[in-house]
Amino acid sequence: MNDDAVVGTLSRLVVASGNSGKLREFRRLLTPLGIELVAQAELDVLEAEEPHTTFIENALAKARHASRITRLPALADDSGICVEALGGAPGVQSARYAGEPRSDARNNAKLVADLAGIADRRAHYYCMLVLMRNSGDPEPILAEGRWHGTIIDAPRGSGGFGYDPHFLDARTGLTGAELPLDTKNELSHRGQALRALIARLKDGS
Repeated sequence: MNDDAVVGTLSRLVVASGNSGKLREFRRLLTPLGIELVAQAELDVLEAEEPHTTFIENALAKARHASRITRLPALADDSGICVEALGGAPGVQSARYAGEPRSDARNNAKLVADLAGIADRRAHYYCMLVLMRNSGDPEPILAEGRWHGTIIDAPRGSGGFGYDPHFLDARTGLTGAELPLDTKNELSHRGQALRALIARLKDGS
C-alpha cells in the first residue's frame, strides 16, 4: 500500500490521550503522511477508565472508547516505564505512580526513592499502540516498542516528559530529556511503535 492509499483510508484519527507530549510525537511522524490527528479533548471526549493490568488491554479500552463516541478511527497508546528491580513497576501505573493528582515530579521522586540502595537500575520504556478503524473493529492494528536504559538519581536535561530526566539511554549515554527530539524519536519506545504501525498500514494491514 502506498502513502496515498494510507491517507485515503485513514485521513483523520482521534488520538485517545490527553498527553500533549504524546500528541506532539504522534503528529511528528503521522502528519507527513497526510493524516490529521485530533486530540480527543477537542471533541469533548473524556479520558477512558484504565482498570487493566496490561498495556494492551488499557490501549484497547482507550481506543474503543474514543472511537465509539466520535465515530472516527482512533489511535491509542498505553505506555510506561518498567524497572527490573521493582518487578516491572511502575508499569501501567507509570502516570499515577505517586497517586493523584498526576505529577511527573512526584512520580520521579517516588521512583528514585524506591530505588534507594538498589544497585540494579535496569529499566525500559514500553509502548503498545492500538489503531481501531471503528469501535467494533475485530482486527485492530497493534504495534509495540521497547527502549532500554537505566534509572539515574539526579535528573538531567530540560526536554521530554514523564521519567525522561531520570532515564539514561543505553546507547547514547544521554537521558531522554537531553536527547534532541529527532534522536529521541529514532530511539524511543513510541517512535519504534509508530514506525511499526506505519509499516503495517503501508503493508495493507
